[in-house]
Amino acid sequence: MNPIIIALIAIVLILLFWAVGMYNRLVSLSVRVDNGWAQVDVQLKKRFDLIPNLVETVKGYATHEKTTLEEVTKWRGAAINAKTPEEAMENNAKLSRAIVNLFATAEQYPDLKANQNFLDLQSQLKDIEGKIAMARQFYNDTAMKYNEYVLHFPSNLIASMFHFGQKKYFEIAEADKAVPQVKF
Repeated sequence: MNPIIIALIAIVLILLFWAVGMYNRLVSLSVRVDNGWAQVDVQLKKRFDLIPNLVETVKGYATHEKTTLEEVTKWRGAAINAKTPEEAMENNAKLSRAIVNLFATAEQYPDLKANQNFLDLQSQLKDIEGKIAMARQFYNDTAMKYNEYVLHFPSNLIASMFHFGQKKYFEIAEADKAVPQVKF
């Protein structure tokens, strides 16, 4: 057999194995990002399950704080029913702001702040918020690695050929970046 043909076959096989390797790496990284989102989703579910109990406890003390309670309920429902990770991220940011307002409202009721059920729920929510933060960090780290691979040459050629797009980061909304004002 002609050495040029053997060399061409070898080059084609090397390129084929290289392309398959890159494709498989893209698939693995994409799966890791999906897993990262699933971990965030698990923690968000725990938060969603806790919120109705918290709202009911506050409702018993703060009967005239209807709009604050409605906001929490509204954004909890929107976050649960989100169809995409992007929509879930946006609705959860709004839910987080509503929860902060709920706790600010609770500060106005000394009996509520001393209620053991409220304190337990508040502690559980604080623990879940910490876990959500860790899950978000894991998600963002895996999304970053995936996005880097999608953008780097020559893997970007394989990524574009097989429609591997960048993943969105779980970011803080601009409204949440502002430093809270404390007034006495």
